[in-house]
Order: sequence, then structure tokens, then C-alpha cells
Amino acid sequence: MTAPPHEARPAGPGRALPDTQQGMRRRNLSRVMHTVSSEGPLSRAAVASRIGLTRAAVSTLVDELIRSGLLEELGPERPGRVGRPGSALAVSGHGPAGIGAEIGVDHLAVCAVDLRGEVRAKAVRYGTNRGRSPQPAVGELAALVRRVVDEAEAEGLWAAGLAVAVPGLVARDARTVVRAPNLDWHDTDLGALLPTDFPLAVGNEANFGALAELWLGEGTPRDFLHVSAEIGIGAAVVVDGRLLHGTRGFAGELGHVPVRPDGPDCACGGRGCLEQYAGEEAVLRAAGLEPGEDRVGLLAGRAADGDEDVRRALREAGEALGIALTGAVNLLDPEGVVLGGALAGLAPWLLPSLSEELARRTAGPACPVSVSRLGPEGPLLGAAHSVVRAVLDDPAGVAERA
Repeated sequence: MTAPPHEARPAGPGRALPDTQQGMRRRNLSRVMHTVSSEGPLSRAAVASRIGLTRAAVSTLVDELIRSGLLEELGPERPGRVGRPGSALAVSGHGPAGIGAEIGVDHLAVCAVDLRGEVRAKAVRYGTNRGRSPQPAVGELAALVRRVVDEAEAEGLWAAGLAVAVPGLVARDARTVVRAPNLDWHDTDLGALLPTDFPLAVGNEANFGALAELWLGEGTPRDFLHVSAEIGIGAAVVVDGRLLHGTRGFAGELGHVPVRPDGPDCACGGRGCLEQYAGEEAVLRAAGLEPGEDRVGLLAGRAADGDEDVRRALREAGEALGIALTGAVNLLDPEGVVLGGALAGLAPWLLPSLSEELARRTAGPACPVSVSRLGPEGPLLGAAHSVVRAVLDDPAGVAERA
């Protein structure tokens, strides 16, 4: 994690802190938390030098954070430093935790992440959610949430909030799924179906995947396009370390960009959408294979074994991705494109045709394309870490709820 707060629209309203003495104190508490989180363990003196406050001011803030259970003292710093050794501070491994959940087309998943970024509990249920009524699916998700929360509490953690990643458009109220074509859900208020004792936020899975890449990726630029896939294809736009949401919060619907206007009908109502050529099921159809539980594993295994039908299908999917990405790259001029989700596992066979198409069609220099190391875990981790970021952004507000 980096020291400056990034946008997370997590389990809370995300309002700016007021320019009052109390608001300044809360901002300084956040600065201390972010600094120790990203650079710790650190002494009080080291924190003071990094954020430009006096040692006395930092000591007062640190004492408050320790009392709240957000920081802990590890004992004297290692020898070899000049001057009297101070006590090293670290983010607590107990206390608040971020609960992340994901509603996928063929799975439900929940995890708990502590303030150190470690996954402390996880539960997954495999099985199709396509065409199911939201009520039973969300009911199963609620049971998984309760199981994970109970496991986290057994380790001395408590839920600071719940963030849910969904494969669809989410209203700016951060609780209503406006449209999820691959689930066949419309205007579904998850806040009403998923009552919790802690703050809730719902977001697009591609957006959470991009945030995970921003916070957890290695060398991720602050301006990039993140593209991920399972049945559908989602994308997120990150500009200067912040998500580009759009007027209604619907930015990033790359999967429904038409790449061949006379192509097959799409669940969105359009024709020839990228999803019809580069989604998992589309690639399986093109390769003459039947969908199974591990679609990516099947495709990757066949491609690695030299199956020419699978390799051709993946090559054509890469071409379609390159065509769709060209418009976004020409329009936004990002530093790079990151492939996540299922696309990460198929990158060896997608990248050559994707990169060739993108280089041939891009107006400026070729845009670099990289592969996320988070893979399909990105949306779930991004959801959980968005709650963790909310704690770091306003530790005083979290302590008040404890």
C-alpha cells in the first residue's frame, strides 16, 4: 500500500473531512496510519519526519491509534541507529478487517482481510448464478459472509464493512445493481437483500479488480486500463490513481463495445460485442469445446498441448480485444493496459494477436500490455481492500464504530 489515500468508495459515504480542528486531527490520524501501513514498522520519530509534524504531535496521535487497536508497538527498534532507540510501530493484526464478497456467474466468494493486507478467512461456493433469482443467491452469499465474519472474530478481528463485487452496472448509491446481463438481474437493491450490522457498498467487479491492481500490483502505473473476463468482459479506467466512474457510474463497459457490428446478438441487446468473441464461453464455442467448471484451465491446458482449434480461438479473441482496446487507448492515452481475471491465465496465447492489433491501430506509440499477478482473485481482494483503505483514510470514524 502507498502512503497517499487512494479512492476506494468502500463501506462508507466517502465524504471529505471538514477544514476544522477536528477535521485536521482526523486527517493527521489518517496520515499516520497510511505511513505506518506502507513503510512500517517505524518509530514515532520516523513517522514525524515523514509527515512533517512534531514528535509530540505524532506521539499523541499514535497513542490514540494504539488505544483504538489500530496500531501496536513491537518493542525497541533494531540496533545500529543513531540516538536513543524508539519503539517500533506497526499496523495491528487484530481489530478492524475488510470483508470482501464477489457474486460471479458461476461462484460466490467472501474473504476477510486485516489491516496488514493479509487474508485471514475465506469461503467459496461454486455453482451457477445465471438466471437465478437474486434472493436465493444473495441468501447464500449472506451465509458465507456470516461464516467468514465468525472465523475472523475468532482471530480477534471485527468487520469494519462489507464491499460486494458484481458483474454488472451499479448505481451511484453503491447498493443497486442496475443491470447485470450475465446474471439476468435488473434494478436489484442488494442493500435490502443483504442486511448487515456494518456498512455495505456494492461495486462493479472490474472496478474492484482495477483497485486491487492499483494497491497490490507491482509497478502498476497511476493511469491504466484494467481488463478482466469470465463469461463477460469488464474494464476499468484509472486516471491519476482514481477510478473514472462516468456520469452515472457506468464507465468501463468494454465488453459491450461492438467489434463487428454485423456479428451475433448479445445479451445487452446489441450485436457483435467484444463479449461475443473474447468471453470465456465465446472462446470455448469457437474452439468446439463444451463449457465446464474450469473453463480457463481447460482452454489453457489444450492450448499448451498444441490444440490448434483452441489456439486459433484464442488468437481471434486477442484480435477482438485489440480492436476494442484501440478505441479506448486512442481516446484516453493510458500508460498501459493490464490484463486480469481469466485473461491473465490465457495471456500467452492472447497477447501476440492483441498486441499486434493494438500496435497496428493505435495512433501514437504502442501502449504496453501487462498481465496481472492477481488473476481471478482481483475483484474479491479489491473489494476487501477497499474497506481496509476506508479504515486507513478515516481511522477515527472506524474507532467510533468499534
